[in-house]
Amino acid sequence: MAATAPPAAPPSAPPRHPPRKRDWSWRSQAFRGLVYQVVAFAVIALLVWFLAHNTLENMRARGIQSGFGFLGQPAGFEIGEMLISYESIDPYWKAFLVGVLNTLRVAIIGIILTTLIGALVGIGRFSNNALVRGLCYGYVELFRNVPVLLQLLMWYLFLTEVLPATYDPWNVLQLFFLSKGGIAIPAPVWGLGQGLAAVGAVIGLGVAAMYRQWATRRFEATGQPLPMFWPSVAIVLAVALLGWILGGAPTAWNVPKQGDVMVEGGMTATPEFLAVLFGLVFYTAAFVAEVVRAGISAVPHGQTEAAGSLGLSKGQAMRLVILPQALRVIIPPMTNQYLNLTKNSSLAVAIGYPDVVSITNTAINQTGRAVECIAIIMLVYLTTSLATSAFMGWYNKRAAIK
Repeated sequence: MAATAPPAAPPSAPPRHPPRKRDWSWRSQAFRGLVYQVVAFAVIALLVWFLAHNTLENMRARGIQSGFGFLGQPAGFEIGEMLISYESIDPYWKAFLVGVLNTLRVAIIGIILTTLIGALVGIGRFSNNALVRGLCYGYVELFRNVPVLLQLLMWYLFLTEVLPATYDPWNVLQLFFLSKGGIAIPAPVWGLGQGLAAVGAVIGLGVAAMYRQWATRRFEATGQPLPMFWPSVAIVLAVALLGWILGGAPTAWNVPKQGDVMVEGGMTATPEFLAVLFGLVFYTAAFVAEVVRAGISAVPHGQTEAAGSLGLSKGQAMRLVILPQALRVIIPPMTNQYLNLTKNSSLAVAIGYPDVVSITNTAINQTGRAVECIAIIMLVYLTTSLATSAFMGWYNKRAAIK
């Protein structure tokens, strides 16, 4: 009779270590670090309090009013360009809001255009066509070596001196007008259909992003690339079209028309806005192009050879192999260029664009609240810069090697 094996002993539980007690003695490096941080924070807070208290006391001794109560008073000045309704009888806080929106308008549109132009020029530096490479190189060397303020002035002079007068503008099909008064283009009359179309476009962007992720995973699993750009565009347009149809399919358009003195109607952009936008975009795009070129150069050449051995075309290799790896090098310095563009928008005051700095200068001249107004400017640019850094930090983590 065969002997049965004894039952296996149950696995022993891992030994439990007693919880480590925090060492509150000065010999503990963690405790000393905590003490140093508390002391540094207290010293900084004390310095800030001293400076603020001393400033307020000196202002009070000289009879200078202080505080942010003036924000509720009527501003008393007009603003030439705005995204929301504003009149001179509105309070100062609304005037500041108009300036902030004008600044964000330049920054957001400028970042989008800068990314597109900079990426195209940076990739063009690797073109097989010598003429394309030369043009991209010349663009970078021209625009990044001319001061940005000078470029703003040059664009402003071109838009206000070279272009035709407002009563005789250049036009295309009597729909698009360009003159010293700016550019005027047709715009849809905003209603429910346009609102649902905008919502649909946002939803379509999310669906397109999911499609791109699925196509990327399928490519990694099977090695068969799928088209990404045109299907993504089709998804966004289809969902936006669906929203437009659900909103009643409105077809009303606000078309600009030539008047006796100037172009009337449509969606317009002033020379000041165009000068700021063109100057910042072309200047910053030159630096972005160099960032993109450096990121692509950082990818080992063996990756290009491996992509070619798999049968990928040069465009597919750039899109599917090179750029995804280059992004890990491109994103951090690209963030700096976005921040520079946002902060350089403060130079718009030199050509009369009503951004937050220009409106703040007017408020200082009228109220004398220089400290408070400068604090508002600092808060605006600090908030926009931190928000941009946070978004790019999140995107950098997504693009990083897991």
